[in-house]
Amino acid sequence: MFKHLDQTQPWNDKAQTLECVSIVSEGRDVATFTFRASEEGWFRYEPGQFITLEIPVADGPVLRTYTLSSSPSRPLSISVTAKAQATSIGTRWMLDNLKPGTRMKAYGPLGRFTLHRHPAEKYLFISAGSGITPMMSMTRFAADHGKATDIAFINCARRPSEIIFRHELERLAAGMRHLRLAWIVEEADAGEVWTGFRGRLNAPALRLIAPDFREREVFCCGPAPFMAAVKDMLEANGYDMRRYHEESFQPPETDEKTVEIDPDAISEGSVAFTRSGIEVPSSSQETILQLARAAGLNLPTGCTMGLCGTCKVQRLSGETVMNHQGGIREEEIEAGFVLACCTRPVGRVEIEA
Repeated sequence: MFKHLDQTQPWNDKAQTLECVSIVSEGRDVATFTFRASEEGWFRYEPGQFITLEIPVADGPVLRTYTLSSSPSRPLSISVTAKAQATSIGTRWMLDNLKPGTRMKAYGPLGRFTLHRHPAEKYLFISAGSGITPMMSMTRFAADHGKATDIAFINCARRPSEIIFRHELERLAAGMRHLRLAWIVEEADAGEVWTGFRGRLNAPALRLIAPDFREREVFCCGPAPFMAAVKDMLEANGYDMRRYHEESFQPPETDEKTVEIDPDAISEGSVAFTRSGIEVPSSSQETILQLARAAGLNLPTGCTMGLCGTCKVQRLSGETVMNHQGGIREEEIEAGFVLACCTRPVGRVEIEA
């Protein structure tokens, strides 16, 4: 029986799994996977946010983070669009094994890479490869919302045939007066004529596509070298980098165990893992995750950088310092939850684990 949204509850990552309902090929080794709540429900998130999937590969489950390509303006399902690389494990399993009806554990949605967190009159979306997915979510939302959002949309790909969502974006642009598209490819497809930009994104091309780029809020997503090159280009051309935002699921270059702490700020104490009945001595140099692993506890983890939210635990008592990257909601923080990978204890702390 059909139920209106106000007759159902939003999907809860602690209580419900996701059920795959469709798989659409978007090109070679690229597909869009659409999910619904395994129990009747709807999805509440911001365009550009991500989820973390628990993928049951042969050697044991792995956690992989994917940006949602769907829009919260269509809340009965969510979609991720994933591209398998040569070394992919989780995405390759999904492409080869995921079928409609398959159920998966997931965490989220989470993340700060969304235009809702950075309202502006004009935006510039810059992406490469599958980095187009959060831009697609935000553009779909803008189209459904009906507001005349000014978006300059640049996507870079190896060939025209590898531009994900190209035809849908061109249809959207036909009805959105303030959506301007620009494709930049390295080479044309064999036997095809390409009259658009070729090569790599550079300052002259940027000025042609978006001459007012300094007035726009910039969102960038793609391979790390691509994003680094975009940042360098913008900085060299006088862009206010406080208005630059990028999405990356890569761990920080600094090893967390070697992070420098002010010696005067170090405090000694202990962390008690109440369900396990284990208490270990601690200092504010160590994260709760490091202490748990040293005690032999296997807390679920993913990115280990405060982004994916899979290491969320309940703090029952004590004080902690957390430096996360968007992997936890404000209401969860208010309820006493912390991310073990990026939270350090101050004195004695009790953790439900």
